[in-house]
Amino acid sequence: MGEPAPLPAGIDPNRPSPARMYDYFLGGTHNFAADRAVADRAVELVPDVPRIARANRAFLGRAVRFAAGRGIRQFLDLGSGIPTADPVHETARAIRPDARVAYVDREPTAVLHARAILGDDPATVVLQADLRRSRELLDDPALRAVIDLAEPVCVLMVAVLHFLPDGPELTRALRHYHDAVVPGSVLAVTHVTAGSRREQLDRFADLYQRTGTPLVMRDRAELAALLDGWERVAPGIVHSPEWHPYPGTAPVADPASFATLAGVFVRA
Repeated sequence: MGEPAPLPAGIDPNRPSPARMYDYFLGGTHNFAADRAVADRAVELVPDVPRIARANRAFLGRAVRFAAGRGIRQFLDLGSGIPTADPVHETARAIRPDARVAYVDREPTAVLHARAILGDDPATVVLQADLRRSRELLDDPALRAVIDLAEPVCVLMVAVLHFLPDGPELTRALRHYHDAVVPGSVLAVTHVTAGSRREQLDRFADLYQRTGTPLVMRDRAELAALLDGWERVAPGIVHSPEWHPYPGTAPVADPASFATLAGVFVRA
């Protein structure tokens, strides 16, 4: 038996990573014992976390297909995590073979894993950046080599905004993304919400806080306020399984139990 492959420089297997925890929830293999230990504790607090994560990922696929079906061939995935489990570039290229994708995450471990997975695919790029520094990101030559802002773009903010507290920096950045893309561009968002599960999800949020990653829950009105200026695609901001389920999908009995708001928006 050969020696195990060395880890990419900069990855600490002993420090839990939200990106690797999410990978674990999805059944992926890009995670370590430290990630699994915290993720297992999260499941103790909220037993249906894996189901919620899978529903979130399924929404991402539907949103990417929606955008690609509108002719969009550029995807800017902000807070992309580790691109496993039906990654954006594969989903988009099933409809648009010429699709180009920029994966962006502020977490070094997610970026290093993503670069190792994607290799030298010329139609993708992986950047380490904070989405709140929008001007710096959108001016990055590596991003501009893949994403042409003169054409419509699908901006993805899936399971990322709830890791960012309210403040002028976030407000300015979200407005800048709206203003920087051309009409016809699309925005897809998911966001954790408490609903009737406040006490349970407060304990879940506290667990993330102890790993060094805050979790900020918002309701529909608060999420809508963050995305002011974008036009909602029907049915608007709903729970993740309710947004454009595939034909033939059985209705979910209790959509609010997924504790995730989802919506797709268009730049008019």
